[in-house]
Amino acid sequence: MTPPRYGPLRDPDRGPDLPRPCPDPDPGLAPTLPRSALSGLAGPEYLFGDSITGLTETASGVRVDFRHGVPRDFGLVIGADGLHSHVRRLAFGPEETYVTHLGHYAATWQLPNAWGPEGGTVGHTAPGRFASVGVDGRDPGLARTFCVFAAPELSYDRHDPDQQKRLIADAFSGLGWEVPRLLASLRQAPELYFDSISRADVPTWSKGRVCLIGDAACGATIGGMGTGTAMVAAYVLAGELARARGDHRVAFARYESRLRKYAEGCQAGGGRTGKFYAPATSAGIRFRDALLSRPLFLNAMLRMGERVSTTVELPVYE
Repeated sequence: MTPPRYGPLRDPDRGPDLPRPCPDPDPGLAPTLPRSALSGLAGPEYLFGDSITGLTETASGVRVDFRHGVPRDFGLVIGADGLHSHVRRLAFGPEETYVTHLGHYAATWQLPNAWGPEGGTVGHTAPGRFASVGVDGRDPGLARTFCVFAAPELSYDRHDPDQQKRLIADAFSGLGWEVPRLLASLRQAPELYFDSISRADVPTWSKGRVCLIGDAACGATIGGMGTGTAMVAAYVLAGELARARGDHRVAFARYESRLRKYAEGCQAGGGRTGKFYAPATSAGIRFRDALLSRPLFLNAMLRMGERVSTTVELPVYE
């Protein structure tokens, strides 16, 4: 686990800047790979600009319907498509059956760097709202903001960035510090990550020839170690399929039995994320700040994360 970085964050009710751990510019987001890098790899086939619209299990596999492409048949379907999994929805049922809103939303977008070339992140906390900005690690001419705000479950189109931008602007309206500048940049931002902080709980990770891994099966938007859990899950699932000589029923059961407790332990951290970044009251902010000023607490927090993420014993598959 990477230790948290520090920057001055201001509590509007107290005045002085306080050291507080701030997120990396891309919390919960995987590094970006250009399509050309994936297309040039031997072996796997990558399909861009398409999505799955139907799954029908047959005697020998699964017939997969695509939004734009022709239907195709596969021996197995593995849903590694995150918290809002299409595979889970098509094979297991509607999202609301498995996904629980945890009371907060998070957003991040890129903007021109007006804060200088120095690394690190600075942020501002008000009750129920947190905003930060830091230099982009790949391009010092750019910066990236990360925001969290408390809200009940909102109804919006996940494919409408303009609507999402309005929700963010409304949530942070009237907040001082650098927030007006950040919101001004949001209007022009070409790309936006916006999502609820939620968790997914699927009672059984497989159904017939379909199996889920990562956040699609058992994860949380931020703080649930979803990326690492998905990598571990992919390794174990592939190993169990090889060990079972392709018997997916045996492999899926062994995979879930080996990993469920580990994944649920990692997922538990996601329930604290929104409350940590955006405490509901000024007293909560002061209490968090007092804890974060104590090295013993910081070290304990890091050790706890390390313990949770290393509790699984991975077999060596031949």
